[in-house]
Amino acid sequence: MTIDYIEEIKKLKKEKNAVILAHFYQEAAIQDIADYVGDSLGLSKKAAETNAEMIVFAGVHFMSETAKILNPDKKVLLPDLDAGCSLADATPVSEFKKFIEAHPGYKVITYINCSAEVKALSDIICTSSNAVKIVNSLPKEQKIIFAPDKNLGRFVMKETGRDMVLWNGACVVHEAFSMDKLITLKQKHPEAVIVAHPESEDHILKTASYIGSTTGLLNYVKNSKEKEFIVATEAGILHKMSSDNPDKVLIPAPSKEDNTCACAECHFMKMNTMEKLYRCIKNETPELKLSKELIEKAYLPIKKMLDISAA
Repeated sequence: MTIDYIEEIKKLKKEKNAVILAHFYQEAAIQDIADYVGDSLGLSKKAAETNAEMIVFAGVHFMSETAKILNPDKKVLLPDLDAGCSLADATPVSEFKKFIEAHPGYKVITYINCSAEVKALSDIICTSSNAVKIVNSLPKEQKIIFAPDKNLGRFVMKETGRDMVLWNGACVVHEAFSMDKLITLKQKHPEAVIVAHPESEDHILKTASYIGSTTGLLNYVKNSKEKEFIVATEAGILHKMSSDNPDKVLIPAPSKEDNTCACAECHFMKMNTMEKLYRCIKNETPELKLSKELIEKAYLPIKKMLDISAA
């Protein structure tokens, strides 16, 4: 028997007082059925505000951890517990702790793309939306460790004029863009405006007319008078961007890999499917669980981020 996942998920959401939060990089069908679709900052805010009894997080592991940290008494589900993140994987907690200890007197600003354990070692969390604001919130003389994304860190250093110590991590998706292919693509589309996420490598960012977070990219394209764009971020953003801009030409920046879509896709983000989402809500598993002690420690730097962002 064929299951109508859309109808069944809608019924289950109502029955269980569940809310589905989804990242822009999820497959189109999941974005369409989600109660809220956003970037890391927007999803963090929604997770903190929700009155639902159950949070189903269609994203990756660190995102569901953030939702649990902000909602310790609620059930948080993730369709696939193996949906990880290359940045989070690039920051082993034991090594990061040694790195911090080797830099006494430094404040630790950590990009939200990290594990709960790494968050617990941090002073303030940031997202690509608010990283510049978070760094500027500290006194200019304050020494800063920025982790785990070195590309975002370099971008923030240029924007703020601050000299920070960077952890050597990177997003495999945003480092997958091919400069040679991008040049060729631009030659084919000379009128196209290049927009890029700050997790991209510096040589890609230098070609961009606008650099911003996922939401920043969406808003820029929506408000621009230009009609053609080359988009350098995970290809999942194109679903929302296309629906917002049906009259504009959107071209994914080319990947180094010779894959079927010729664009950059996050394997982890695409591990969640409509079937997994349905079974997740129906069976209320897999559930994301964290210790009370870890939640309390990791909550503090996240709360600082939310307070600074709201100021």
